[in-house]
Amino acid sequence: MPNSTSFLLAPFLGFFTLANAHYPSGNLTDPSGSCLSLSTVSLPNTTINFVNYLPAGTNITFSQDYDLASCGYVSQVISVDLCRVAMEVKTSESSAITLEAWLPGEEWTGRFLSTGNGGVSGCIQYNDMAYTSGLGFATVGANNGHNGTRGLAFANNSDVVHDFASRSMHTGVVIGKQITEKYYGSAHKKSYYLGCSTGGRQGFKAVQSYPEDFDGVVAGAPALNFPNLSSWSALFYTLFGNSTDASFITVAQWSALVHQEVLNQCDGIDGVLDGIIEDPELCRFRPEALLCAPGTAANSTTCLRKEQVEAVRKVFTDYYGVDGNLIYPRMQPGSEVAASRAYYTAGPFPYSTDWYRYVVYNDSNWDPARYTIDDAKVANDQNPFDIATWHGDISAFQKCGGKLLHYHGQMDAIITSENSPVYYNLVSRTMGLKSSQLDEFYRFFRVSGMGHCAGGDGAFMIGNRLESVTSTDPQDNVLMRMVDWVENGNAPETITGIKYVNNDKAQGIDIVRNHCKYPKRNICVDPANYKNPEAWKCV
Repeated sequence: MPNSTSFLLAPFLGFFTLANAHYPSGNLTDPSGSCLSLSTVSLPNTTINFVNYLPAGTNITFSQDYDLASCGYVSQVISVDLCRVAMEVKTSESSAITLEAWLPGEEWTGRFLSTGNGGVSGCIQYNDMAYTSGLGFATVGANNGHNGTRGLAFANNSDVVHDFASRSMHTGVVIGKQITEKYYGSAHKKSYYLGCSTGGRQGFKAVQSYPEDFDGVVAGAPALNFPNLSSWSALFYTLFGNSTDASFITVAQWSALVHQEVLNQCDGIDGVLDGIIEDPELCRFRPEALLCAPGTAANSTTCLRKEQVEAVRKVFTDYYGVDGNLIYPRMQPGSEVAASRAYYTAGPFPYSTDWYRYVVYNDSNWDPARYTIDDAKVANDQNPFDIATWHGDISAFQKCGGKLLHYHGQMDAIITSENSPVYYNLVSRTMGLKSSQLDEFYRFFRVSGMGHCAGGDGAFMIGNRLESVTSTDPQDNVLMRMVDWVENGNAPETITGIKYVNNDKAQGIDIVRNHCKYPKRNICVDPANYKNPEAWKCV
């Protein structure tokens, strides 16, 4: 367990040996001059938009480069000297990606890394690029073939859909590795991937379809079985509707009634009442406990109408299609407060609406209120460019020597965490390997109390993104654990997460917990000290 002093250090101070393992930087004797020379480099189908050599501490402003207003990016501070290269790479006659490479100077470790994306967006994850380049990775990030957070660019352009499904990231990796070699004068030594949500799906797409792209992949909360995920996301608006519908439940009701009743029924299953459901799969929530008594008018602060209870039950029930096959698993219990704002009270979910309007039906007038289970079959059968990313045979990645670290927060309010074990078990069955055999190259961790990629009530800070860094020790940082696994053979048995008091580092550590490798689960063996990792045991 790291001490509180190490947690309070700035993320990029005092790197331990692994993070500082520098390789010879080839012919890079003049980082600035070598950087500026990249403006005239020739790469396949690539136009260099601009090249800048930037000193550590630079606050990069993005508004002058692209229209990123909807992405929420205004600026990003970098922690090392780096060469920033912005490119356009044609992927077809009617599509292209915007690609950036952030290449650290003397801090380069000989490692290459690609970042991913989120939602249906075309937003380069600049915070991930700052994080990984600051750790000495030559880093690339792409816009997934379109700009902004929505999927409007999918309309009437299947090439943009192809970029989003697979081509953008793979193309970025191919070009990124070439620009890396031209800058440093030598090729990278190891190649890594870091992404969550859609980025998690992109990591699995690489594992399934481009097994030679990466030596190590860290993939979180993956948007696997993507067309069915879009259908599952579309379902919630039809269950709860708007505030005038009988089944509608307010955010306050979700918090004070539903979430509290979930905790009443399930919090103690793991051995302690701490406000966190350690293993939601064990929670078989019964919403009927919230029914108003017969003949009693519904009281919004104490009970729910039968229409509301019926809708809640459907949320926590696996969703099956017209053919009897699983569309998507239920929402895991424990995520109600965040999910109420994302799905249950906010109207149609924009990402699923965009997918149906601009891909499935290519009809901008498609009404999400009319979604039915029949639409789910249409979307699943369509599966453009195999965006489902749902193949259980990842033996090619295994044979290449690749390593895969998969994690999923157990309070995820956007992509139910119960889908990740479904995929893990698909791999196990398809490849005929039990968990002890999968451990050689594929390990999956369930992070209790973590929301969608970050946040939540539990020890969610595991080093998977810039905002979640507490240390670069591999036990406390999934990216550096992947490096240690690939380069030194030190595979993770647990991953350690922390939570600060009120999520404020200055207030000190609140919870430290070792999250178990699936299929093991955590139980509390010392309830009086549940905030300490020694109080828990993987069984």
